Amino acid sequence: MCVVFAAGEYYASPDYRPIRVPRGAFVVAADGGLDHARAAGVAPDVVVGDFDSLEGDRPDASADTITLPPLKDDPDLLSALKVAWARGCRMFHVYGALGGRIDHTLSAIRLMALVAGHGGIGFLHGDGTIVTAIRDGRLDFAAHDAAPGRMVSVFSHSDVSRGVDEPGMRYEMLDGTLTGDTVQGVSNEFRPGVPASIGVREGTLIVTFPAEAPMPCVTRLHAFGGDLGALDTHVSPLLRR
Repeated sequence: MCVVFAAGEYYASPDYRPIRVPRGAFVVAADGGLDHARAAGVAPDVVVGDFDSLEGDRPDASADTITLPPLKDDPDLLSALKVAWARGCRMFHVYGALGGRIDHTLSAIRLMALVAGHGGIGFLHGDGTIVTAIRDGRLDFAAHDAAPGRMVSVFSHSDVSRGVDEPGMRYEMLDGTLTGDTVQGVSNEFRPGVPASIGVREGTLIVTFPAEAPMPCVTRLHAFGGDLGALDTHVSPLLRR
């Protein structure tokens, strides 16, 4: 398991819950995420970034610091995910990647789909909500005391997602089809005391659910190949000036 501290919004509200890093988790701070890791009293295993968003002192140069050029194709969060993937991590809990700049939020959500496409699973945490992606697989949620009005939404990241099942939800879908430009899956809810699942036979779903819900058990329908690729500091022709 990997915990990533990104540089975005951490929602320090009165009901904010401190980040708890599970024992043995691999921790990566992405650029300004180092400020938040320090504030949480967490020492990252690796710090990666160009440090354009870091407000505190830059980390000492060492094997645990990967300094990236400011002009590059891969955003710092993708670089952090690649570093953790190369260390064997396949489950990622990412903080500070929701809220603030909408383009960063959209980028982070797409990166969760990228992780899912290679057989991993990533969870973006922020403002009482968790966002994840599942490809050709299923998320099983244990029964819990679900509060009314706490929404669960499902969208197709793929052009088409087939065999979409949502048993146990307030509005159930069985063997449905969602497309990338439709939004039928918005504003669903867990039912109190009822286990629920969200699955897709073929395609990639983006799923949002309340942070207080139990973390789902992940089932994949087949093996996945490939990886996130090597750490890339290459500048494509599109970025050359």
